[in-house]
Amino acid sequence: MLCRRAIEPRYGFWTLPAGFMENGESAAQGAMRETHEEAGASVAIDAPFALISIPHINQVHLFYRGRLENPNYSAGEESLAVTLLEPDEIPWLDIAFRSVTLCLKHYLSDRRAGQFGFHETSLAP
Repeated sequence: MLCRRAIEPRYGFWTLPAGFMENGESAAQGAMRETHEEAGASVAIDAPFALISIPHINQVHLFYRGRLENPNYSAGEESLAVTLLEPDEIPWLDIAFRSVTLCLKHYLSDRRAGQFGFHETSLAP
């Protein structure tokens, strides 16, 4: 599932549903909330999938694997569009952030291998 951003930075580019945690919620709760806010989707979290440190902007991106709990989804206030894509339909040149590109590549590789792992890395400027 990818969302086309309706906000800066990277307005109009595609990303995974994501955002910042709120006070009092766990990382997984934040991921579920952000997915609902940005993609109108209810998801069940399977497992943490990728942790990508980005020291030059003082951020850490944590991605989870999850499943749609039902087939309903729609663009929220921060999304222009939301879509489910096959791997060969991913708009690689229009992905908003390098961390998302890296996460998607790990996911597709693990999916082909038939086994999902946990991926940790750091991105340089």
